[in-house]
Amino acid sequence: MKVFTLLLAMAVSVVASAQNTINHYRYVLVPERFDIFKNEDQYGMNTMTKSLLEGVGFKAYMTDEQLPADLANNKCGALKAELVEKKKFLATGLILILKDCQGTIVYQGQEGKSREKEWQAAYTEALRNAFVSLNAAQYKYDSTATTVSAPAANTAAPAMSAPVAAAPVISPATPASVSDSKDILYAQANANGFQLIDTSPKKVMTLLKTSQQDSFIADDGVAKGIVFKRNGEWYFEYYKEEKLVSVKLNIKF
Repeated sequence: MKVFTLLLAMAVSVVASAQNTINHYRYVLVPERFDIFKNEDQYGMNTMTKSLLEGVGFKAYMTDEQLPADLANNKCGALKAELVEKKKFLATGLILILKDCQGTIVYQGQEGKSREKEWQAAYTEALRNAFVSLNAAQYKYDSTATTVSAPAANTAAPAMSAPVAAAPVISPATPASVSDSKDILYAQANANGFQLIDTSPKKVMTLLKTSQQDSFIADDGVAKGIVFKRNGEWYFEYYKEEKLVSVKLNIKF
């Protein structure tokens, strides 16, 4: 009984985790041909996948369709659908995978199986069964998913303590150099904060959440510092050769 309870809790956790992640995405792109097939839309798998994704609540597009402007300008705003076939004796198995623009798996469903002997019927049934776990995730697009929440206020009465000496006032450092990056960087949410993607698309920086709103620990692969918001503008500041460098960023959340 304890083993069953543990497995059930793990399953619920996996579904909840998938839901929290896929809710960050409004769009899914479906290729004209899946890698497991030789022909475009073989057995109607691609158009059926698009239809099933729309049934879940996604806005799905074939990659050769005209895309909405926001998606056309930023392909990282969409997940990419893939199908993986599991070879089985006297059975057909399909798994639905959704990846982000960097190729990272954001969602992997449970295997959908079919024992139909005719290929068309077998793939159709297996694909429908592969969507059972995605339906269970209860997808709902959250347009505020990338918003960083302020830390909860501590309303408990402070404990009495002995008086301490006032901390010395330290003036903020003046940057040795200030530059302005015109490149648009798109913020893509992950478990610990965001990754900034350019229009290539290529990952250019990692942002880790802190206890302060609009303030992140930043790493661009060369320098480590902080990214913060000041007067409505985003800045990346770090030290180079013991001198403070400040770079103005154009970030789209």
